[in-house]
Order: sequence, then structure tokens, then C-alpha cells
Amino acid sequence: MEKAEKAEKAVNEGEHQVCDEGDRVWSGSWVAERLGVELVGDDPLTGLLGLALRRNPKRAHLLVSNVLGKHVPQSPSVVYGYGVELGRRVRELLGAEEAGRAVVLGYAETATGLGHSVADGLGLAPYLHSTRRPVAGVATAGGFEEAHSHATSHLLLPEDPALLGGDGPLVLVDDEFSTGNTVLNTVRDLHQRYPRRRYVVVALVDMRSAADAGRLEEFAREIGARVDLVAAASGRVRLPEGVLEKGQELVARYEGFASSAPAGAAPSGPRAQFPAPPNSGVADTPLSGARGTARPAPTGPQPDYDRIDLQWPAGLPDGARHGFTPAHRERLENALPAMARRLADALPHGARRVHILGFEELMYAPLRLARELERVTDIEVRYSTTTRSPVLAVDDPGYAIRTRLAFPAHDDPADGPGERYAYNVAGAGFDAVVAVVDSAGDTPALHAPDGLLARLAAHTPRVLLAVIPSYAPERPSMLPEPLRGPAFSSYAPEEVGWLLQDLSDVTLEAPTEEREEAIQSGGAHYAESLPVEYQPSEQYQELFHAALEDSAARIAQAVGVVTETVLAERSPRPVLVSLARAGTPVGILMRRWAQHRHGLDLPHYAVSIVRGRGIDANALRWLARHHDPRDVVFVDGWTGKGAITRELAKALEEFEKSDGITGFDPEIAVLADPGSCVRTYGTREDFLIPSACLNSTVSGLISRTVLRADLVGPDDFHGAKFYRELAGTDVSVAFLDAVSARFPEVADAACAQAKELLATDRSPTWEGWAAVERISEEYAIHDVNLVKPGVGETTRVMLRRVPWKVLARAGAGSDLDHVRLLAEQRGVPVEEVDGLPYTCVGLIHPKYTRGATGADGKAVSV
Repeated sequence: MEKAEKAEKAVNEGEHQVCDEGDRVWSGSWVAERLGVELVGDDPLTGLLGLALRRNPKRAHLLVSNVLGKHVPQSPSVVYGYGVELGRRVRELLGAEEAGRAVVLGYAETATGLGHSVADGLGLAPYLHSTRRPVAGVATAGGFEEAHSHATSHLLLPEDPALLGGDGPLVLVDDEFSTGNTVLNTVRDLHQRYPRRRYVVVALVDMRSAADAGRLEEFAREIGARVDLVAAASGRVRLPEGVLEKGQELVARYEGFASSAPAGAAPSGPRAQFPAPPNSGVADTPLSGARGTARPAPTGPQPDYDRIDLQWPAGLPDGARHGFTPAHRERLENALPAMARRLADALPHGARRVHILGFEELMYAPLRLARELERVTDIEVRYSTTTRSPVLAVDDPGYAIRTRLAFPAHDDPADGPGERYAYNVAGAGFDAVVAVVDSAGDTPALHAPDGLLARLAAHTPRVLLAVIPSYAPERPSMLPEPLRGPAFSSYAPEEVGWLLQDLSDVTLEAPTEEREEAIQSGGAHYAESLPVEYQPSEQYQELFHAALEDSAARIAQAVGVVTETVLAERSPRPVLVSLARAGTPVGILMRRWAQHRHGLDLPHYAVSIVRGRGIDANALRWLARHHDPRDVVFVDGWTGKGAITRELAKALEEFEKSDGITGFDPEIAVLADPGSCVRTYGTREDFLIPSACLNSTVSGLISRTVLRADLVGPDDFHGAKFYRELAGTDVSVAFLDAVSARFPEVADAACAQAKELLATDRSPTWEGWAAVERISEEYAIHDVNLVKPGVGETTRVMLRRVPWKVLARAGAGSDLDHVRLLAEQRGVPVEEVDGLPYTCVGLIHPKYTRGATGADGKAVSV
């Protein structure tokens, strides 16, 4: 306790003795000697900063703060004290009234804790920090770029959009102020949205050149606002000519030395292994696999550690990614003593030197825990956090980064897997290290044999883990809950939730010929009305049941293959989202397979997608608020030429731009991919899927989806109808039961086939699209939308549109019995064609008008 009080007193009195006792060499001398880099300025500057070399093509050197708590373990009272003192100086600058209306904004990742500490020193100011972690369901309130950083994009995700909307001063906090570009980018973006009269820029060190300082002053005049700057110290970095190239050469040289050392080796002295420079890097094992590739499940022994239950207060934010209010601050202050006692009780008996290790942007909560532990015990406590920043490590007293632990990212980041680092922890003589992460970071990768906990365990006698719940903003949703059977559809309520609105009481049906003429003339979109539901004859129903009996096992195997592929490649617990309505029976079957084979109870929803209009954006918003978009797998029945595949990709790209919600994968999982349009499929054969033979009576009695401006508002789901009156002929559940009954007999074959597919190149060739373009030209249609390839699409043409003719592969067998029957009923010719890549192709009547057919809609020659 005495040490903590002395450290805090030193900060308050302006003393800058921040290095641990025994450190006598400036931690920037190694870089300064080799590159000629100089720090000039206030006396405290070299006490606050050291130098290192970064792996960054934009800037060779890194200013390493001794008081930030990022790269250098430091007394938490010193780290917190610097931030609080800067906040007090801002309060004095603004005056009580202006300070009472101020909002503080900190920069990810390095200044999240510093900004929070500044807000504490300022008084009652709410605090928000930028983030590089998109959060499902939270729209962005702004964003900016940090040009020189290794990870440039910042997002602002306040839970309350009004947080940035006031006219009080905005206090921007960063660890260093080097060029001013980041602040300029921030103010430029925010001033356009939320103009205000005053800004205060806060940094531990102000290292701008005179020219950069002039740019900020000019910018302030340009926007008509006052911009002040508060810093603990100021100075300049003098860089000799060619320093970037020299720095890159030095990094390459030393990393070459490091790569020849055994992975996971302890740091060696300056001359222990290499005749010239000392060893760089500790446990710095590069990751394998390309960016975006899913990491395999961890194998081998798991690290030994104790988990600490801090009993973090329910609903209290773990940080300020979504804002932190004075009320939040009061709750945290009240809870800290008890949490620190739990932490102290969990430490090994006799521990004298303990490190609290935060997690990237999660800096403030572990800092406050560390400071409280320091206050209530006699333990020597040090604090720092992990980071994304790749920095060369050199074991030399004159270098700021002595050791480096490298490990895989463990929070499933939106930009894909990569290395993360903990600096100056290995070899520091800690009796225990407490890793503090949020629940988003408590993943299998954290606990893997090459993960952070294992890396720490190799360098300290005891590792402990404290997990703080990741705060998820709760926003009241104006969107309704999904519709479910039996109120909507004949499916069981747990089988599927329909993200649609019920338009059953609206008359939407129009004669087929009338719809076709309106669609082709451009007078209406096909989704603005519904075709009259086809009522199958007794003979046609017999064909359906015969086809189901013949193909049930084949379909079951394809269901197994596509489901196993999804579980292996996409997510171990996917959220199935079928494209209504052809995808819905397939989504239910995939859900049943996951339950049958793996005991998984997967969520399943059906959403609307409309060619030319995109996917239902409100359905995406609902999904993002209730699930992680990265777990969502879109499901459809089959591919034709791939139009919906392209439609979905385009729609998701537009949605990401409009809503700022990322993570939805446009890759569709389908039962059959005869068009070779996707990577995830059960089969690429074009065969009869009996669910394509009928309309609503094999799809839960639900119509195709409807999108019409007078029925679907901007805040509504797309619509559909529930044809309750057709219950007497409904075979929806019978179809599902017939297929899932065959799961046991095909399970082994399906799993073997999925394993084989996973090892092969399944890249789409889009040969179906090429075939459609060729047929369109050959038959002088000149519109690919009128060419419908595959058994499923041809059936749809026969049931919903005005068909012109059917092209059938020469020798096609019973898969086309139902198509031939429909063609006979509608007077449509069936032509056998050699070399057709599909079993059949349906051609919609080109340039249709009712005068081009008979009065009954039957085709005539043209």
C-alpha cells in the first residue's frame, strides 16, 4: 500500500521517476545509436518514452510509453495517475461549467484506458472510445482512419447516439500526438455530423513538428472552433534521412536471427547466441494458414490455470466501446474493493510480484483492478495489456521491448486471424500473471496449446484468468418476433421462424398470363403479386409420391453432406437462415440432421430475397441483434444459373455500407448446385428434388414472398401468405419425415463424402451461367432471366410463368416425368438436346403478350 501511495504522490507532484529501480539505461539508446533517431524536448521526455523498431512499412520507429500500460509493465497507480492528472488539467482549462458539459473520446487500441482515466480526472464526463471490433446490431456513429497505424480503421459505436450530439467541448485523448493527422481526421468527420465550438486534444506526449502544429491551428480557424492541447510533456523526434529503409533492414536482420532460434525459447543475453546483436523475440511462433482460414480445433495438452470469478456487476459495461456514464463509474467504484479482494484471495500464497495483463482494447477494467489490488495489498503489482502492434523485441537494457510473447488472436476478430503480442512479460520475474479478458476473447484459441495462457504458463509459476462479460447494448427493436407455426405455416414452431409479415388477408393473386405480361413489359415486378396456386391433379400427386419414394435416400445423403460441410467450415453452431421459400424445407432438413447426428439444436429462420431488390434488410437487422452475423449460414434449395447467389452478395455489400454491420457471409449452402455457383453443396447433380414439384403444399403452406411499397414499409419485413385453406393437400411435413427417416442409413456415406469434398477444390466454375447465356443467344431470347436451368427451376416455370418450351437432356429418365406431365397439360413442347449441362432447361415465353398465346395461356409456335 505504501508503494502505491508513493507512486500516486509522485505523479501528482509532477515527478517522473517511472522506471523500475535498477533501470539506469535509457530504453531508447539502442535505437538512437543504430538509426540516429533523437528525442529532444522537455526534461521528462526520456523518462516517459523509450524507442523500439516496428514491423510497419509506414514508420520505422515506435515511441514506447513507460506510463501507458501497453507495452511496458508499470505500476497501475502510475498509469492511472497520469491519466487522472491530465483530466484535472483539462478541467482547469475548461472551467467548471464547460467541464460539466464535456464528452471524452479515446482512441483504440492504445489509449482506451488513458482516455477513461482522463474522463475520471475531468469529473462527471461521459466517455467513449473508438474500436476496431464491429459489434452486431450496433450502427456506427462515425469513423476515421489512422494512417500510420498497423490497423487503421476506427469505429464509433455509442449505445446512445446522442452521446456525441451535444454542443459541449469534445476532449480527444491519444497516447501520443505525433503528426496530428488522426485528430484532424476525427474532428473533420465528427464536426460534419455534430458541430461544436470547442475541442481539447490530450496526449501523454506532444511530438509534433512546427509545421504540424500550424496545420492544426489552420484547421481550427477553418471550422470556426477552438482547439486546445494538453500534454504531460512535449518534444520532437529527429529522424535522419533514410531512417525508414535502415529501420526495415535492421528489423529484417534481427528477425532473421530470431527465426533461427527455437520457438518458445527464453530470452538470451546480448551475446549468448549471436555474435552481433542480441536475440530478438520470445515464443514468437508465426501462425500457419492464410488470412481468413478457420483455425483447427486445438489438440494436445491444455495450459494449467485457475479461473477467477470476479463477480463483475451485471449490466456494467466492461469498457467504453459503447459509452461509459457517470452512473457506470459510480457502480464500478463501489464494486472494485470486493473484486480486488477476490483477486487477492486467488493469488498463490506468498506471491510478491504479480502482473495484471489486460487484453487489447480492454485496458481500463484491468487497470482499475490492478490499482485496487496494489492499494489493498503489499504485493508489487505491474500492469500492461496485449496488443496487435507487431514490434521487434531485443534483449538489451537500452531497448524498450525486451521480450515478446506471440500467440493467435483469440476474440475471432472481424478482419480474420493473426498474431497478437504481450511485451516485456516473459523474463520479468512475476510470481503470477492474471490475464483479464472480456467474454468475447474467452474462446478455444485462448486456451489452445499455442494460445496466450500457454505462452504465459511457460514464463511464470502461476497463470490466472479473469473473464469480464462483454457488454452488449440492448436496444428496443421495433421489429416483431418471427412468425411460427401453427399460426403461420404448417411446420412445427421449433422447425423455423419466419422473418416475414403475414399478408394472408390481402388478395395478391393474379392470372399467370396477366402477371407475365406485366412483368415483361416492365409494368410490375414479379414480387408485387402472386401466381394462382397450382392445384395438382391426382396423377401429378401420384408422380410426386413416387418421386419422393425413389429419391428420399439420395436427398438425405445430400442433406448430410451439406450440413457436415457447414459444421466443419462455417461454424460449429451455425444459425441457419433459409431463403424463403425453396430454401426452407432444406434448412429444416439440415437442422434435423444436425440434431440427429450431433445433438445440436440449431436456430433456423426464413427470410425473403427478391431478384433485383435484394434481401430483406430488416430481417438482417433482426438477425444481427439476436445472433452473431458470422454464425449465419444462408441456405437455399438449389442453384440454377446463380442469379440469387449474385443477388445476395451484392445485397450484403450494400447492407454493410448502409448499416455498418459486418460479418454476414454471402456464400450460400445449397442442397444441389448443378450450376456450379457455390462452394457449399450436397451434390452438383441436377436431379429431381420433390419439394420443387409443388408450391406452398410442400413448403409449409406459405406463398412465395411479396415486396410491394403499399404493403411493406421501410420498417417492415417482406410479406407472404399462409394458405390455410390448402391443408387438405399439404405434404410439407410428410416430405420432411420421408427424407429424415433415411438419415440413419446414409449417415456414414454422407460423412465420408463430406470429408472427401472438404479436401477438394470446390471453387465455382459458373458453367451454368455460361450455358444459360449460350442458350439465350441460340434461341434468340436475348434475356438470361427468361432461361431457367435445372429441374427445380424448370418446374417453377411450368407452375408460375408462361412457358415457351422445355429443353431436356437426351435420355433423361424419370426425373422429368412430372415436367413432361405439366408440359402436356399446358401444351408446351419438350425438345431433347444433346450435350445439355442440365437435366432440363425451362424457357419462359419471350416478349410475352396475351396475343402471343391462346386464350388459355397455352403456348403457340412463334
